Order: sequence, then structure tokens, then C-alpha cells
Amino acid sequence: MHDPLLKWREEFPTLAHTVHMISHSLGAMPRKTRERLTQFADEWTNRSIRAWSEGWWDMPITVGDLIGEIIDAPKRSVVMHQNVSICQQVILSALDWSGKRNKLVTESLNFPSNHYIFHHWPRYGARVIEVDSDDGRTVPLEKLLAAIDEETLLVTVSHVTFRSSYLQNVAAIIEKAHRVGALVMIDTYQSCGTVPFSVRELGVDFATGGSVKWLCGGPGAAYLYVRPDLLKTLEPAATGWMAHKEPFAFTPGPIEFADDATRLLNGTPAIPALYAAMSGYEIVRDIGVPAIRVKSQRQTQRLMELASEAGLPFNGIADPNERGGVVIFDVPNGKEVTAELLRRDILVDYRPGAGIRIAPHFYTSDEELEQCIQEIRNISSTLRSTVAH
Repeated sequence: MHDPLLKWREEFPTLAHTVHMISHSLGAMPRKTRERLTQFADEWTNRSIRAWSEGWWDMPITVGDLIGEIIDAPKRSVVMHQNVSICQQVILSALDWSGKRNKLVTESLNFPSNHYIFHHWPRYGARVIEVDSDDGRTVPLEKLLAAIDEETLLVTVSHVTFRSSYLQNVAAIIEKAHRVGALVMIDTYQSCGTVPFSVRELGVDFATGGSVKWLCGGPGAAYLYVRPDLLKTLEPAATGWMAHKEPFAFTPGPIEFADDATRLLNGTPAIPALYAAMSGYEIVRDIGVPAIRVKSQRQTQRLMELASEAGLPFNGIADPNERGGVVIFDVPNGKEVTAELLRRDILVDYRPGAGIRIAPHFYTSDEELEQCIQEIRNISSTLRSTVAH
């Protein structure tokens, strides 16, 4: 069938020699990223200290505005950090956990890095409520909603879970939380760039995510959105000089926070990572996430059909309306199968308790779907024969 999105393949050099089915973990690098990094090096070489006033200093906001175009955030409401762990801690440190409203509600399928932070927060007064999954793949919405009450300060959940690609009903979560006076932060790392959403339409208070995956922006660039009317109410303890109203006054003593989203920043930003991230953002923006989603749903469904024909056990989310961009097959010896796929330049990954995760993106051809499943079948068969003998 005619696939208009395949014209973008030429923008990703790695696709010439790999079958890139791992955009849920590391998106392919755009061709222009090399040019952007060269631009950074040239500016450092030729402009030196002047580069800060000629664009570098503003990049946490100007690059954040590119993300804003993808998630429908107002201008200057998204700032860039190095990773989601920093973003989460900025928000948690801006809230008062000392009162009766001190519950932090999350789910067991949230990304472990987030759990590590949340379970550290009782030292600041938080009561962490973790809603369990019944099947290891989904989070029962009714259980999650029941956990949100008048003593909840913050609900923080994954939009799409990393282990199973389960797409949560964040609209219902936000509605319940706001009804009882709680705030909501969604981790959109596994959704942004493949599942369309609008932070304005959702009415979410905070959203965070990173560039490594579907956005094809590489490591070291994460984003933090805050609902604009909340900005001036937040004074993060996790802060630094970039959050100051007049950072170059070098005033000692307590910080006087900036009036805009820069109050969410801290120390010196990772400028090279911000240069690297921009090209992927621009491509995703120009294609449009709704078009990416249509193709993703078609190709993930096709992968499931091919795997069924090949006798590969499925371990993901069957309903396409509840599934992100990943399908998962829990084949025997999955770790070893994955290692052999990587050796053959078919890029997937394996997660304990889940299986082999496969993620087509807008640049994936239908022929690559067939190749990937066929190779898994062949390698699995060879390994079984080897073990049997």
C-alpha cells in the first residue's frame, strides 16, 4: 500500500543498514542532527562567551516551545531539563507535603526511576500510595480513581506504561483528581511523538517526558510543562541560578524566583543536547502526531497478525485503543533471541517480565515488519533445537 510517511526515511541514515524497531527506547537519529551539533561547535569556536547572549541562554525555553507545538502547550510554558528524574523532583520539591493533604498516588507500572524518587519522598511528609496491577500489564482504572481522595496532593502516572505499552485513561484520572482538589503530573515519555494529546484539552497540571524515544531527539533533553496559571504558586526547592528573576545580579541569600517558566530551571543547561534534540522535534511536528498514530496502530496490528501466524506468544495490549506504539512477544529465550537480532542489525529490546518489545515508527516499512517476525521465528526455532540436543 502507498505510505506517504516513508518519504521521511531518507532523513534517517541509520535506516540504510538497520531495521529500526526500537524507537520506544532510542529513536533513529535525523540527518540534520549532525549539522546542528556542528553548529553548536562552530558557535563555541567562533562566538565563545558571546554565544550565551546570542541564543544559548534562552534555549531551555525556545527548544521547549518546539515541544509545546507537539503537545499543544502555550508558548513559554515548557522548559528543558536533562532528564525526567530532574523534572519530577522539581515539581515534588515545589509542593508542601507537611499537611493532611499529603498523599502521592501513583501506579506499580510507573517507570522504576520515578518510583525511586517517590519512595524517597516520605522523608518530606508524603504518603506514597501505589496502585497495583492485577495482570502485570494494565492498571485498573477504578482502583486508581478510588485511591484519589481529599487527602491526595499529587497524582503522578505514566500516560503509556513502559513495560506493556498500556495507554491509560489520563482524562478520567485528571477529572477525579481535580474534583477532589488534587494535582496531576503525567509522564508522557512513552506517548509523546506516537500518541496525540493536548495538555490544554486534558487540563493537566504538569507533564514531563524526554527526547530519547519517539521524538528522535537523543539523550540529555527532557521537557517539563506546567499549567501557566500554576506557575507563580511554585517555588521548587530543587532550584538553581537560572530560576532567579535576575540571575546575572549574582545576589546572595534566598532566591527571588522569575515570574515565568524559567523559575522551574536550575543550573546551567546541557546546550549540546538541546541542539541535538531540535531536528527530531521539528520532523515529528511537521508530520503531525495524529498521522503517526494512524500508521502506528496499523503496523502494530499487522505485527500481531504476523506473530500469530508464526506462533509467537503475544504479551502486550490487544486493544489498539488502549495500546501505545509497542507490541510485546514473550518468546522462549527472549533475551538470547534479542541478542541475536541485534547482531543481525534488527534493533529491538527485551525486558524481564514482559518479553521482546517491538516498535515500528513513521519511518518503518511494512516489509520490515515481516522481516522482524520471520527472524524471531527462525532464531527461536534454532535455539530450541540447540537446547533439545
